[in-house]
Amino acid sequence: MSSIVQGSTHSPWQSYLQEAKCEALRMLREPAFCLPVIGFPVLFYLLFGVLLDKGEGKAAQYLLATYGAFGVIGAGLFGFGVSIAVDREKGLLRLKRALPVPPGALLLAKMVMAMSFAAIISLVLAVIAATVAGVALEPSQWIRLFVIDVLGVLPFCAIGLYVGSLVGGNAAPALLNMLYLPMAFLSGLWLPLTILPDILSTIAPLWPAYHLGQLALKVVGFDMGQPVWVHVLVLAGITVLFFVLAQRRLSAAE
Repeated sequence: MSSIVQGSTHSPWQSYLQEAKCEALRMLREPAFCLPVIGFPVLFYLLFGVLLDKGEGKAAQYLLATYGAFGVIGAGLFGFGVSIAVDREKGLLRLKRALPVPPGALLLAKMVMAMSFAAIISLVLAVIAATVAGVALEPSQWIRLFVIDVLGVLPFCAIGLYVGSLVGGNAAPALLNMLYLPMAFLSGLWLPLTILPDILSTIAPLWPAYHLGQLALKVVGFDMGQPVWVHVLVLAGITVLFFVLAQRRLSAAE
């Protein structure tokens, strides 16, 4: 009898892995999510970083960093924001809490999913940059840029989680787009802040996307002179703040 009980035990790690696998497959099978999230930064980079670069390579190198940040921000915001809003609206979050799964399995699964999409975006842009655009970076630079992209998705997962805790599934995409697109432009991810009005450069540090973009730009050789720890501290603070706010909101809604 004891051997049967022992053989039926299920490791919590298996539950986490299964949850992460299911969440990744769910989003991969959702064209409305995966195609824009992966396709938009790639398309924009091909258009502005490759076709309009005029063979100089500077724009391609600059936009590799900023469009990488632009892409992973979308993966975090929409991967969390829309799916959480839909799950909450349909009562799936309550169902998940009633199931015998480890605490936090759903959020961890969504984090892994968002980081996986961030990794895909970063790798695809890197391949295009290295082959088509002729961007030449040191191996350590490629690795650091990849790490920044993958970890940089987390603050925007937290923001997306909070937005998803506030609105329903129909309103979430519109609200997130109202945040995503202006934030990307005002943070200098589409165009360098140096060619935009001075007022935009002044307010740019108010946006978390700016700090992620600056970390990526430092890696590829466009350093604005601000310490790395400032950007890291801001992004870490944003992550903690919005995860706490979202957790309180979701707990109060139950």
